[in-house]
Amino acid sequence: MWAALWASVLIALAYGVYRLTTVSVQRHEVLPFQSGWSPSQHALSRFHARWYPLTLVFLAFDVEMLFMYPWSLVVAVVGPSAVIEMFVFLGALLLAVLWAWREGALRWV
Repeated sequence: MWAALWASVLIALAYGVYRLTTVSVQRHEVLPFQSGWSPSQHALSRFHARWYPLTLVFLAFDVEMLFMYPWSLVVAVVGPSAVIEMFVFLGALLLAVLWAWREGALRWV
């Protein structure tokens, strides 16, 4: 009960500090990044669609590294089962890359 009361008081206090310290800006005055320049084109029109599959492949390998770091810390403790699990994971990623390659997702034209 007391924890919920303290949480409510802290939230109300944080909201009050926010309302006291914020600067009120009219909606029509706000520009992208508040840089003062009007955008010359729409944000989604800047990049060609051929970059999206490459971005997805990069994210797949980025997530792979996200999983490999904690795995590298515990592989000595867990033993051979951890090595087998990582090779199964890498095999699944390899199959996904081969499928993307076959579908033409890595083609530049």
